[in-house]
Amino acid sequence: MSLAGHKAALATALVRRRGRVALFWALACLVLLPAARRIEAVLGVAARVGGSESAAVDQQLLRRFRSPFAHPLVLVVSGTPSPSTPDGVVVLQLIADSVRQIPGVARVVTYLDGRDSIFLGARTGDTFLVVGANEQRAPDQLLDRLRAATTRLAVTLRPRLPTVTLRWTGESALNADLRSTSARDARNAEWRALPVSFFLLLVAFGAVIAALLPVGTALLAIGISLGLAAIAAHFWSLSILLQNVVTMIGLGLGIDYSLLMIQRFRAEFARASPSDAAARVTLVSAGPTILLSGTTVAIGFGALAILPVNELRAVALGGLIVTLVSMLLATTLLPGALAILGHRVDIGRVTLNRPKERQTSRWRSWANFVTRRPALVLVVAAVPVCALAWQARRLVVGQPRGNWLPPQMESAAGLHSLEAMGRGAVVQTLRITLELPPGIAALDDSGWAATTRLARRLVADPAVARVRSLPGLVAPLGSTLPRSAIVAAVPEEVRESFVSRDGRMAMLEVIPRDRATAVALGELVKRIRAAEPMLSTPTGVARVRVGGLPALNVDYQDAVAGPRRFMQVVVIIVTATFLVLAIGFRSLLVPLKAIALNLLAVAGAFGAVTLVFQDGIGSRLLGVAAPLDAIFPAVPVLVFCVVFGLSMDYEVFLVARIREARQRGTSERAAIADGLAHTARLITSAAAIMIVVFGAFIFADFLLVKMLGFALAIAVLLDATVMRLAVSPALLALAGKWNWWPGYRVTPSPIPSRGQALAPIHPQSASAPAPSSRP
Repeated sequence: MSLAGHKAALATALVRRRGRVALFWALACLVLLPAARRIEAVLGVAARVGGSESAAVDQQLLRRFRSPFAHPLVLVVSGTPSPSTPDGVVVLQLIADSVRQIPGVARVVTYLDGRDSIFLGARTGDTFLVVGANEQRAPDQLLDRLRAATTRLAVTLRPRLPTVTLRWTGESALNADLRSTSARDARNAEWRALPVSFFLLLVAFGAVIAALLPVGTALLAIGISLGLAAIAAHFWSLSILLQNVVTMIGLGLGIDYSLLMIQRFRAEFARASPSDAAARVTLVSAGPTILLSGTTVAIGFGALAILPVNELRAVALGGLIVTLVSMLLATTLLPGALAILGHRVDIGRVTLNRPKERQTSRWRSWANFVTRRPALVLVVAAVPVCALAWQARRLVVGQPRGNWLPPQMESAAGLHSLEAMGRGAVVQTLRITLELPPGIAALDDSGWAATTRLARRLVADPAVARVRSLPGLVAPLGSTLPRSAIVAAVPEEVRESFVSRDGRMAMLEVIPRDRATAVALGELVKRIRAAEPMLSTPTGVARVRVGGLPALNVDYQDAVAGPRRFMQVVVIIVTATFLVLAIGFRSLLVPLKAIALNLLAVAGAFGAVTLVFQDGIGSRLLGVAAPLDAIFPAVPVLVFCVVFGLSMDYEVFLVARIREARQRGTSERAAIADGLAHTARLITSAAAIMIVVFGAFIFADFLLVKMLGFALAIAVLLDATVMRLAVSPALLALAGKWNWWPGYRVTPSPIPSRGQALAPIHPQSASAPAPSSRP
């Protein structure tokens, strides 16, 4: 049986056995939708870079030290008497004792433990506590209990201290709050996008049922995908970004693919076909287009998996799942539903647009103009996009400086309170491990001296405010006693935080100067890592590793935005997309053109991000108070991977329709005009919905999600309007018969009967010269 015969047989089976198909999806919903409701509880937000130095330090602190402070929580206290006064001591001791009683808290460090002035703020009565969690519990999982306890404590203290405030912050608290904020942003964006999407579908179809089907399919795709992701989260560490991406892509692809299927079904059914036959023909003609389009989207997400960052790999998994589910729903469940509905798909007719014939006539007039004046169209359409893309060369990738955290987050308010105290750098503490050579221990003379030299060298750095190490802690005890006696005077829990269990590793905490920028912190990390070994012995050299939040940011940027990594992603996506399109269309020029236009659309989106977020042009309209000095490192790679796949949707829709016309024997230019006239409404409707979906995320509180929504919306806008409706058909018209080289020699062929598959024309089947490319 030929490939066309297999496709027809599969389509017949899916439509005929639609009851079994529906039962399968019903069972999938029964199992997966309850899991989807718990997705927020199983997703994390802390970023990790696999194989990086910061990740290695985290593992050392967890496994080789008894330190609960790998990712500490910070309780910021204000409105109380100074801890240096008797009344302040009583209040601080009460707060510390209350926190220590909470299950999961391993240790609490305050001003009372060593009278360290770093715990005193610039304003009288301001202080903070550093809280470490047990190894068995993730620190962010304690946050709800900690907040409940301190809320009750604040109520108890308020009659005596009316202005007292207790706020939790620190890396773990910020991560937990960003997780809940991100989840709320996804829900809000979904509810903002759905009504507008439904209205646009109502305009496109002019019928309520036809408009509801794509929305229902998209919601089903999101629910099933989140359920699968929730199950996967029990085996892999997945980031909260997965939820945002699944919502974005699920709404966009679920509606796009359903839009294509319903449009083709209505056209077939209008030719007086029985509903079953119309559904089969729709599946045979539109099904391969959806599968080819979905494959290009999956390639973009799959390429993200090569980056050693847990949150990007989570995005890759979520994107792959929702793309696959959207394709399967559109090509298995939807055809059966359409066959059942038949003429009822047009129930609830409304008139919200111009007659279809008038719209088609206008698009055909535009298509004829493009094919007659391709060079003019190419210049007029492409030059503005090129000018916008040129701005992308100024894009700065890094951690944005300034107050970009969502203001309603308690951890953000706590961080601002710390900064007002002049102690904001506490959250940016570096944790440095010194691994000594074999035969040398941290408490030996050589190991002690190495730790001391390293501490002194770090203190001398102008970006460092303070260094905490075991030698530094015992120095005030004097040097007349033997070291063993001095070390024994240090509490065991403190000693075990600075010396590993096997005694071969020392840990130092480096607190940077307050208000240091992300760039300055990154340079400090690189200086420490580039320093010469602090200890050289006949048995080897000491190994210095740097961890902490600033080190993580450096490793993250190197892994995501480094030229080598980014180019690897680009090469993989471009190469795989070229191969898929070349096989699908049996052409070399068509995939090359599609890739070039995608690259231009992505560059245009980056240029728009530069103008809005870095230059501040219109940024206030998006809720960004001031221009930013940098764009999050994850934005460029995420936008590239997502847009490159999504943009191929419209290219595949357009070129597939043009190829169908060529297979019927239509001349090249006439086929281009026919394909553009028939797909322009589909492309503009699908793109408008996609822009609405992405645009809904522009109003998110989380700046990273806001940037992603804006960049994706602009990229789709450029791609669906300028690229696919003007530049792409113009290039196809200029190329003429070379569009299909070397796979096709198109000859006039009989128009297949209704319900018969459109088989590709191979060179062997050509029996006459190809028609002229002129109409």
